Amino acid sequence: MEIRPLEREKMVFENGAYGQRLLPWAALNAPFEGAWVTVPAHGATGAHSHHEYELFIAVNGEAVVESGGERRAFRPGDIEFHRPGTEHRILNDGAEDFEMYAIWWDSDMTAKFAARHEELA
Repeated sequence: MEIRPLEREKMVFENGAYGQRLLPWAALNAPFEGAWVTVPAHGATGAHSHHEYELFIAVNGEAVVESGGERRAFRPGDIEFHRPGTEHRILNDGAEDFEMYAIWWDSDMTAKFAARHEELA
């Protein structure tokens, strides 16, 4: 068993939020990438889009997710999905940090996973 701890003091600030990426992790072979994300109180991530599919899983606090021009409340337990090319961001107007986990994937990540899986089998 391997447990990778969240190291808040080492989280990197980029695109308006603090994050700790899932990879690199030598023991893990996965067809996806991920990150623990903290959007500071009264903050927001920058609006962006990319070629990957992506899931946001709200963990702690409350925020608003904006995706494809639509805004909705985003609370612990909520999961938001967007397709490649969809512009999105998180807005945290609250007095407390908002925390979520993001997972993203594409066909290239899947192919690399399959190749590593064959090597390890």
